Amino acid sequence: MTWTQWRKVAGFNFNDIIFEQKFHERGGGVARITINRPSRLNALSPNTMSEIGEALDNASGDREIGVVVLTGAGDRAFSAGGDLRWEHEIGSNPRALRLQLRTMQVPDDRVMMCRKPVIAAVKGYAVGAGNHLAYFCDFTIAADNAIFGQNGPRVASLADGHLVAYLTRVIGAKRAREMWMLCRRYSAQQALEMGLINAIVPLAELEEEVDRWCEELLALNPTSLEVLKASFNSDIDYMAGSAGRFARLIAPDFVEGPDIKEATEAFLQKRKPDFWQFRKGQP
Repeated sequence: MTWTQWRKVAGFNFNDIIFEQKFHERGGGVARITINRPSRLNALSPNTMSEIGEALDNASGDREIGVVVLTGAGDRAFSAGGDLRWEHEIGSNPRALRLQLRTMQVPDDRVMMCRKPVIAAVKGYAVGAGNHLAYFCDFTIAADNAIFGQNGPRVASLADGHLVAYLTRVIGAKRAREMWMLCRRYSAQQALEMGLINAIVPLAELEEEVDRWCEELLALNPTSLEVLKASFNSDIDYMAGSAGRFARLIAPDFVEGPDIKEATEAFLQKRKPDFWQFRKGQP
C-alpha cells in the first residue's frame, strides 16, 4: 500500500472543517483541510476561517507533514466565498461585523506563512474569498468543472491590500484588474491559460492527481522546499499588513453605511443590488 488511510488529526474539535492526515510508505505525510459546509457551497464564515488558520498552523509545525491540501466538501464548490447569510444576520451590529470581517483575511496569510507547500484542490466554484484563498496556495489543481472569479464589487465587499495586489503576481496586472473589478467568471481552461492554476483533470481523477503531486513533493528534501517557499514569498513581503488599510482610508464608515445591507438583502431576494440609489443628490 502506497498510502495509509486518511485519519482525523487528534486533539481538534472543528465544526466547519475536516482536518486529516495520511502518510506515504516512503516517508512523509499530507495534511488535508476540507471546508465542510456543502449546504452553503462551503461559504466562509469567520469561524470557518479561524479553523482553517488553526489547522494550517498545526500542519506547518508538524515535522512529519510535507504537504498540505486544501479543498472543499462535495463536488459543487471549493468555496463560494464569504457567507452573505452570516453577514446579513450580524449586520445589525456594525462593530461586531467590522471585527469579525478582519478574521476573513487570516487564512490567506496563514497559507503563505505555512512552511509546507499548500495545494488547492478545486472542484466547482472558487469564487470571492474562495478564489483568493486558492490563488494564495503554492499550487492549484482544478477539476474540469471548476469556475473561478471574484465578487467584491458585486456584494459590496471591500477586499484590499495584498489580498488583491498579489493576484498581479499570479496572472498579471491587466487580468487581475479584470477579474477583481468586473466580477466575471472563468472556466478551468481559461484559468489555466491565464496562469491562475497549474493543471486541470476530470473531476473523477482530481484526488488521484493531487496524490501524484504530493508524492512528487514528498520525494524531495523538505527543508529545501521550505526555504524555497519563504524565498518566493519574500517577493511580496512589503505588502504584509496592507489588508484593511485602503478600506480604512477611503471608506472608514463603510460597514455602518447602506451598501452592505443592500448587497446582502439583494442576495437573499435573488435580485441585482442598486448601489447608486445611495449616491443620488450627494455632492
